[in-house]
Amino acid sequence: MCGIAGLSCLPGHRPDHAALERMSQAIFHRGPDGEGRLDLAGAALRHRRLSIVDIAGGAQPFKLGAAALIANGEIYNDPAIRTRFPTTCFQTHSDCEPPLHLWLQDGAGYTHALRGMYAIAIVENEHGRHEMVLSRDPFGIKPLYIAAYEGGIAFASETQALLAGGFGRRSVREGARDELMQLQFTTGQDTIFEGIRRLLPGETLRIVDGRIVESRRRHVLQEARDTVPAGLTDTDALARLDTALLDSVAAHLRADVPLGLFLSGGIDSSVILAAAHRLGLPHPKTWTARFDAGSADESADATALAASVGAEHHVLTVTEDMVWRDLPAIVACMDDPAADYAIIPTWFLAREAKKDVTVILSGEGGDELFAGYGRYRRVMKPWWKGGRAPYRSGTFGRNFPQRGRQWRHGIAMTELALGTSGLEGAQALDIAEWLPNDLLLKLDRCLMAHSLEGRTPLLDPVVAKAVWSLPETFKVRDGYGKWLLRRWLQDALPQARPFAPKQGFTVPVGAWIEKQAPRLGPLVARQPCIRAMMLQQDVERLFARASQRGVARQAWTLLFYALWHRHHIEGVPVDGDTFETLSRAL
Repeated sequence: MCGIAGLSCLPGHRPDHAALERMSQAIFHRGPDGEGRLDLAGAALRHRRLSIVDIAGGAQPFKLGAAALIANGEIYNDPAIRTRFPTTCFQTHSDCEPPLHLWLQDGAGYTHALRGMYAIAIVENEHGRHEMVLSRDPFGIKPLYIAAYEGGIAFASETQALLAGGFGRRSVREGARDELMQLQFTTGQDTIFEGIRRLLPGETLRIVDGRIVESRRRHVLQEARDTVPAGLTDTDALARLDTALLDSVAAHLRADVPLGLFLSGGIDSSVILAAAHRLGLPHPKTWTARFDAGSADESADATALAASVGAEHHVLTVTEDMVWRDLPAIVACMDDPAADYAIIPTWFLAREAKKDVTVILSGEGGDELFAGYGRYRRVMKPWWKGGRAPYRSGTFGRNFPQRGRQWRHGIAMTELALGTSGLEGAQALDIAEWLPNDLLLKLDRCLMAHSLEGRTPLLDPVVAKAVWSLPETFKVRDGYGKWLLRRWLQDALPQARPFAPKQGFTVPVGAWIEKQAPRLGPLVARQPCIRAMMLQQDVERLFARASQRGVARQAWTLLFYALWHRHHIEGVPVDGDTFETLSRAL
C-alpha cells in the first residue's frame, strides 16, 4: 500500500521537480518505507512505499523496456496472472509488477484481468512522445485524483498532494458545499476543490503528451451479473456464498507483514473473523472501539466473539477529551471531505492498531452488497406503507439555504445513469456514490494517516458475482436485511448471534457537542464559512440542543465543515486542539 503522484506534460513543457517534491512530501504518511522516482523529458512519477509484499525486492517504479509502473494497491490474483507469462519475465515477487506485463500485452483494457484494490499509473516513453495510463479499481477502494494545469495533467493519491504541488485551487466548488452539508459527502467526478476531479471507480484514462485522449470504465455490477439457477434453494445459495467468502478472505490474508481485524460486533466484521478462523488464521489480532459514555456499546459482545476463536483482542475507549484534542487532525486527514462521524473511532483505532500490525481487514461493503440498510427495506414498500426512495431529504432538510433541491443534482444524475429502481437501484446507487465517496474514503484516509493498509474482503468481484444477481428474498427476508449473510454466519460462528437484535454502532457526538455548546457554539458560528450559510443565533441554538435526535448530525456537520475549511481552505495548521484551531486569528 502506497501513495502515488506524477505529471504528464504538454509538448514544450517539462516536469516541475519542486512541485513533485511537495506532492511526494504531502503523501509521506501513505508510504514512509521508501520513495521511488522516474523522471522523463515530458513525464514524471513519484511513489511512496508502505512495504506489504516482497519487502526486500518490491521497490517501485517497475520498469520493462520503455515502460514503467507505480501502484497503490494489492492485486489478489497475482499468482494466476503470473501463470500467463514465462517466469523469467518477472524481476520481483511483488503483486504490483504483473499489471505492467498485462498492460504491455492488452493495452488500456488490462484492468479487466485484475482482481484487487488499486490506483495505477503507467508511463511509456518512445520516439519523443509519452503515453500515460491511470487506472482505479472498480469498487473505488483506492483513491486517485487528477488536475489539469497549463503544463499538462497532474495526478496524486490525495487532493492535498495536488494542492501542495500548486495544482487545483483552495476554493470550494459551487454547489459542493450544499451537497456536503446535506449528504455528508460529494458525488461524481468533481471534488469539492475547483479544478480537481476523481477518477471514477473502474475508470482508466489514457493521456498522450499531457492530453487526455480516452476514458473507459469497468462497471463492477455489470461484471457481477450471473445466471442464477432456477429454483435456487437456501442450501444452494449458502454454498455459493461460502465458496466466495472463503476465496476472498484467503486472498486478503496474504501479506508479508502482521495483519489484524477491526471487530465491531456487527455482522460484516464477524463474517470476516469467522472466515479467517475457518481458514486457520492463528490467534488473529482484533480491535474494537467503545466510548466513555452516552452511546450503544457492543464491545462486550465483540470481546466474547473474539475469545471464541482465540483472538488477541483489544478494546479502545475513546473519550471526550481525546476527541476535542485530536479532532482537528482527524478532520485534516479527510482532505476530500466526508462528514461521517465514524471517522472518529476509525482514526483512533488505526492509531492503536498500527502499534502491532501494518494491515487491517474491515467489513466495508457488506450492507451495500447484501442489502443491510433500513433504507433498502423502505424502498421495497409501496408509498402508502411508508416506502420511499433514498436520499430524498438531506441532513438539514429544508432548514438550510439552498437553491431549490440542487444538492440532489449529483445523486439524481447517478440514478438516471444507473437506470434501475427498487432494491437493486438503491444498492447500485450506494455502491456508485456512498461507498467510494464516504465509507471507503473514510477507511483509506483514517488508516493511511497512520501508515496502515485497509483491506475489504466483502468488496471483491468473486463475492459480488456470488450474490448480486440472487433473488431479493436472499437479501431481505422476515424483516432482516443481509439475510443470506446472517444465515451463513449462524452456521459458521453461532456465537455471533446474527439474528439477535443489534444496538448498532453510534458515536455520541451530539452529547459531546451539547456539553461544550456555550464555548463551541459561538466559535463555530463566527467562522466565515459558517456565517455564509446560517445566522449565528441559529447555530448556537442548534448546538445547545445537539443531543436531540436529528440535531446531532446537523451540529456535527457544521463542526466538521468549520474545522475542514480552517485547514484545507484557510491554511490553519492542526497543531492545537479543537477550540484553539477554531479560535486562531478569528
